[in-house]
Amino acid sequence: MKIDSKSHAPADYVCPICLGVKGVENDQTLIRQSDIVYKDDAVMVFVASYFIRGSEGHLIVVPLRHYENFYDLPDEIGAKIFAVAKQFAMKMRKAYGCDGINVLQNNEPAAGQHAFHYHLHLFPRYEGDNLWKQMGEKRETTVEERLKFVELMKEWVTRAKPLVRRKSAATS
Repeated sequence: MKIDSKSHAPADYVCPICLGVKGVENDQTLIRQSDIVYKDDAVMVFVASYFIRGSEGHLIVVPLRHYENFYDLPDEIGAKIFAVAKQFAMKMRKAYGCDGINVLQNNEPAAGQHAFHYHLHLFPRYEGDNLWKQMGEKRETTVEERLKFVELMKEWVTRAKPLVRRKSAATS
């Protein structure tokens, strides 16, 4: 069931995530093509351009098509996003050596949504990291800082089994 949601994006809004999906690199998007660790026909995963102390290398999972928020997201795309997010969360735990993962997604400005394209955050968590106290202390990073996390994730992707398993005729 889709609720009647209105757009919260300003009238002159240019979606920075859509630009990143299309490969555009300019001042309106912080996504660089070198930040992308996974892309298929529906979903893209990239290393966030802002780091929060204690959760460096956090990932963002987005649909390739534009959906403003959770309310607008088709169920099948949501399922695909969560399947990919789950695989990357498991990979992050191994590659980063973190103790856990936070999955965060904001809907509408009152909940902290600032980019009006559905996106799901995966934050690596470490025992005693005080992430929630650090949330206001995010800082923009350089492409070079993000590259080590991109390389870690790409290494896991190339060694891993397919991210999203399709049901075979025998299991459906």
